[in-house]
Amino acid sequence: MEAEYIFRHHRHQPRENQCSSTVVRQIKAPVDIVWSLVRRFDQPQKYKPFVSRCTVRGDVNIGSVREVNVKTGLPATTSTERLELLDDQEHILGVKFVGGDHRLKNYSSITTVHPETIDGRPITLVIESFVVDVPEGNTHDETCYFVNALINCNLKSLADVSERMAIQGRFESTNRL
Repeated sequence: MEAEYIFRHHRHQPRENQCSSTVVRQIKAPVDIVWSLVRRFDQPQKYKPFVSRCTVRGDVNIGSVREVNVKTGLPATTSTERLELLDDQEHILGVKFVGGDHRLKNYSSITTVHPETIDGRPITLVIESFVVDVPEGNTHDETCYFVNALINCNLKSLADVSERMAIQGRFESTNRL
């Protein structure tokens, strides 16, 4: 199924001066928990460890813009991002960077969230793909390595938060009985 999801939702058409990649992560939590975090365009700091603050202008709809403050340690302090796609039925989020003091020009990403079952337990398959310009002075490989590292860090944090929520939810429902 993973290959089918990638084929259906994650087909970027990088130009010559761009790189593109796809990162996949299994999370041991139900899809509704994972999607409840991913879909929050207005609160990426709930699971993205490099985001310190986020402000959205107006309601969250396709075309909404958020101003993200980045924690120290990264080569950026701000990012301006537009919501390109939000599909609660198919669990798809699309974001495009439209400004900021970072080097990720023409960055566009798609994140999809898919329910799966392993050994009778619900898990979630999260797939995030991107396309971005290769900055002057960097190679395709260096750029993809850097962005993949950021995405892997974000998805690890998403897994940690989601799995903790899933355990707490089970514990709370057990205590109510």
